[in-house]
Amino acid sequence: MKEKILVVENEIIIAYDIKTCLEKAGYIVPAIAAYGEQAIAKAAELSPDLVLMDVMLKGEMSGIEAAAEIGTRFNIPVVYLTAYSDQSNLQKAKTTQPFGYILKPFEETQLITTIEIALNKHQTEVVMRKALEKEKEDQKIKNQFFSMISHEFRNPLSNIFTCTELLTDRSHQLTEAKKDEYLNHIQNSVQHLEHLLGDVLLIGKAETGKIQFNPEPLDIEKFCQNLIADVKLTASENHNIIFTVQGSSASKENTITKQTSQAIGLDEKMLRHILINLLTNAVKYSPQGGTINLELFYVPGEVIFRLQDEGIGIPEADQENLFNSFHRCSNVGNIPGNGLGLAIVKHYVELHGGEISFASKPGIGTTFIVNLPI
Repeated sequence: MKEKILVVENEIIIAYDIKTCLEKAGYIVPAIAAYGEQAIAKAAELSPDLVLMDVMLKGEMSGIEAAAEIGTRFNIPVVYLTAYSDQSNLQKAKTTQPFGYILKPFEETQLITTIEIALNKHQTEVVMRKALEKEKEDQKIKNQFFSMISHEFRNPLSNIFTCTELLTDRSHQLTEAKKDEYLNHIQNSVQHLEHLLGDVLLIGKAETGKIQFNPEPLDIEKFCQNLIADVKLTASENHNIIFTVQGSSASKENTITKQTSQAIGLDEKMLRHILINLLTNAVKYSPQGGTINLELFYVPGEVIFRLQDEGIGIPEADQENLFNSFHRCSNVGNIPGNGLGLAIVKHYVELHGGEISFASKPGIGTTFIVNLPI
C-alpha cells in the first residue's frame, strides 16, 4: 500500500495539481488543507505518512508553525513548499528540521523525487531511533542485572567473612558446638554461591543464545516418576506428591509410532530443570505441607504439564514480574532463593517453542501449566 500524503497549500488550484501528480505516482492524498489549524486537525485524524506544507498559509498560523506542531505531536515528516522570494521564511523553516524543500514552480519529477527521499530518510530515522531505544533499554536491564548479582553475592560472602573472622580471632573462646555452627554457615554460604553462580551462567547462556536445544527420544512418564522420587527425598512427610497421566502417547496418530509410543522428542536436561524447579518450588513454598499434583496430558502435537500446590501463593502485585531475573515475591519471608529459577525455566520452555502460564491466589496455592510441542 502506497503512502498517504497530506497536502497543505495556500492556492487551491496548485493544491489540486499536486494531488493529481501524487495520485498519478501512486500515492494517496486523503485531504487538502489551506489553514494551519486545519492541517494539524487533519494530521491528527488521518495519520499521513508525510505532509507537504506551504510556508505561507491562510489564517493566523503560518506553515512553519503548523509544521512544528505536527512534527512535535505526531512525528510526521514535513516537506516545505516555498517560493523563491521566501528567503527569510526559509531560515525560520530550518528550525523545524524539515525533510526537504520544494521550490515553486516545480516539476513533477522534482516533487516525486523529494518526497521519496524524505520518506526514506524518515523511515531510516525511525529504525535508528528504535534501535537506540532498544540499546538503552538493554543497557538498563544489564545494569540492573549486574547490580542484583552484586547484591546477591555480597550476602553469602559477608557471612563467610564474618564466620571465618570469628573462628580466627576467637577460636580459643568458642565451644566445639559453636565452631561447628560457624563452619556450617560457611558451608551453606559456599553452596549458595555455587548455586547462584550456576544459575547466573545459565541465564547468561540462555540470553545470548549459547544454549543449544537438543531433543532426543524420552520416556516422559518414567522421567517424571524419577524426578518425583528425587524431590521426595528432600520434601517433608507433610508433602504428598501425586503424579497422574491423562491420555496416552501411543494414541497420537502420525506423531509417534507404536514401537516408540513412549519416546517423545524433548531436551532432557532442559525438561529436568523445568520440572525440578517447579516441583521444588511447590515444596519450598508450601512450608506447612499439602498435596502437590503433577499431571501429564498427551494432546495432539504437544504434551502439557500442570503442577498444582496448596502453598502460600503469589501476591497479585508480584505476578507481572514473576519470570524476571532476581525477582522474589513479597510474601516469601526467610524462605531461601535467588529469584533466578523461574527466569531460567521460562527460557528453557521458550527454547522448546512452548509456553508457560500460571494462576495463583495467596494462601490458596499456585498452578503452573507448561505446554511443549513434540
